[in-house]
Amino acid sequence: MKKPLVLPMDVRLMQWTSGLMFALALIMCVASGIGWLLRHPAFSIQGITVRGNVTHSNAVTLRANVLPQLTGNFFTLNLLQARQAFEQIPWIRSALVRREFPNRLSVTLDEFQPVAQWGTEGDGKFLSAEGAVFEVNADDVDSDALPTLKGPESQAKTVWEMFQYLKPLMAKMDMPLDKLELSQRGSWSAQLESGASLELGQGTQQELGDRLKLFSKTLTQVASRYGRTTTSLLSADLRYESGYALRLRGVSTLAVDGLKKP
Repeated sequence: MKKPLVLPMDVRLMQWTSGLMFALALIMCVASGIGWLLRHPAFSIQGITVRGNVTHSNAVTLRANVLPQLTGNFFTLNLLQARQAFEQIPWIRSALVRREFPNRLSVTLDEFQPVAQWGTEGDGKFLSAEGAVFEVNADDVDSDALPTLKGPESQAKTVWEMFQYLKPLMAKMDMPLDKLELSQRGSWSAQLESGASLELGQGTQQELGDRLKLFSKTLTQVASRYGRTTTSLLSADLRYESGYALRLRGVSTLAVDGLKKP
């Protein structure tokens, strides 16, 4: 039986070196190919497909605003940065960006839906159904059809929820709500469509609702004592434990029941 041939050490070193050189050459070729692929103009972003709820922003304007901000190609583009570029555009609430091989992007957009004016009328700030404050051109919105809400922006969702609670309640009382404001100290005030103002004070939805119910039950009777109707109401202050103060058109300020601020 023949013994296996043992190659000299220098021969084995040459074989190992040759194998290593071949592997390095292969890795360099692959890296070079990847680099060429990443730089090839065929994979540069050439277009954007826009989908979703887009009524205030047309696709041409969106592409013109976003494409110059995109860096990289199909493989290297940062999708998070692309999403942020879309969401910086007025009206855009959220954007979902995907790659479409070999050189396109697909973006699904969702726009803000204004449910109220926010802050000072005409300054272009609006409130979305999610309770987010956003800013757009006021001329793009039918502001006359929206209520006006005001308060600290950090409490915008709370203000919207309070409005949603009070509006149907006050509609049943024949006091249609037009404006609602939350002060820095947490006190609520409202304005009716008639222009009458109500100081509602601090409290939860239930507490404010109870004050309004007490006010509504007695307002007609109080107004009739002075030959007036509820349409004569100019203002009312409900910030009392029992009773309220009010002003009627042509009548001095009235105190109803024992007034004591909480």
